[in-house]
Amino acid sequence: MTDDGATAAMRYKEIIALSRGSAENLRGWELARADELTGEIEEAKNAIETASEREARAAERATRWWKMALHNIQGLLWLDPGDEPRPVLTARPAYLERYLEEVKPSYQELVQAVLALGWRAKRAVSKRGEQPPI
Repeated sequence: MTDDGATAAMRYKEIIALSRGSAENLRGWELARADELTGEIEEAKNAIETASEREARAAERATRWWKMALHNIQGLLWLDPGDEPRPVLTARPAYLERYLEEVKPSYQELVQAVLALGWRAKRAVSKRGEQPPI
């Protein structure tokens, strides 16, 4: 017997009831946490899908700019365009729009430079009496 007069059997029943309550509380917490984790996993999958689509759009846009640049310099046989651009692994995804915005002014500078070269080349050819390259 204990000091409060409870028998060992009563104390045993009390301990069992507490352990059952604790087990039920733990089970409830685990189920709630499983739901939270399922939600977080779904959010992560959506974020990955969104990022993959964004990456594909950026790659398509970069390829389009590259092809337009190649088209502009195709008459300049002395200019080696080099390899196609590849993704920069150290680039920050948060700056994607900023990176893409930098391409347009650079492309426009290229176009202006090619046009200036084209005018000079046509002028030089006409002075020599040759046919301009096609």
